Amino acid sequence: MRKPKQKYLKLPSNNPLPLLTGEGEGGGGHIGSPSPPPSPAWGEGVNKEPRPEMEGAGLSEGMKKMFKVASIQLWMGEEDKSRRMDRVESLLDQAIGADLVILPEIWNIGYFSFDVYSKESETVSGETARRMSRKAKEHGFYLHAGSFVEEEDGKLFNTSLLFDPEGKLIARYRKIHLFGYGSQESRILSSGSEVVVVETPLGKIGMCTCYDLRFPELFRRMLDKGAELFLVASGWPYPRLEHWLMFNRIRAIENSSFLISSNCAGKNRGIQFCGHSMIVNPWGTILASGGDEECILRAEIDLEKVSTVRREFPAVRDRVLY
Repeated sequence: MRKPKQKYLKLPSNNPLPLLTGEGEGGGGHIGSPSPPPSPAWGEGVNKEPRPEMEGAGLSEGMKKMFKVASIQLWMGEEDKSRRMDRVESLLDQAIGADLVILPEIWNIGYFSFDVYSKESETVSGETARRMSRKAKEHGFYLHAGSFVEEEDGKLFNTSLLFDPEGKLIARYRKIHLFGYGSQESRILSSGSEVVVVETPLGKIGMCTCYDLRFPELFRRMLDKGAELFLVASGWPYPRLEHWLMFNRIRAIENSSFLISSNCAGKNRGIQFCGHSMIVNPWGTILASGGDEECILRAEIDLEKVSTVRREFPAVRDRVLY
């Protein structure tokens, strides 16, 4: 069993949370420099009325201003499904203290295990969902359970589930953009059609999966539904590491939103995943980043940062084309 390779890094004094990152290719964890305060001139001369769902109206009653998040970057070996489920539960036990945790794409069998997609498919009340629901309730955190191959009415989907701290299923997202380049996903699976944004005490959360990152229009749709935080479950492989690194930050920047990604590490069916999961703030500053080993990323999020950025640098409000 490969244990998480973890490292504590000392943060600047204005970042109160210890950062737990992976160590690996690319120098391990990265800390973005604090963003300077916006110039008073930014946003002057704008006569448009803000769209409330995009402007960010501040915190609603019952919402948490500050909360802790954790992204689990999972090492994919050739272990069987049962053993990997046990190991993931152990990693979730190590994420105690987080308010929100995210897992990668099709982690239970491995994204590239196309030959067992049908055999290992489950319903939303299957073993993977039940065990993840129990862990969310046990530790009292929101859990984005990565994704799994879902079967419904004879069709297969790449499906992500979000559980609340009581273990209740509060959102289901079926991957819309299925990958076909060197992949059998688009041939085996059916595409989802619903853009999913769910309102929680942690803010309005948009859900997407891996290849979806390449399609900015999906993120605009989530933005228009009020998203303040994007969760991205992924099985992104080499050699397209540079694309992954750019898209994580770009989607956060262009939508003035937080983005948390969880990617796989290791190999599945001989194909190397690139890891480098991230937690990114609305300025595009990387709050935590992994390397290419298994790790747990942690950061503390101030949701008011979304409203502040959208108000002081109103690129979202200044959109013309919809």
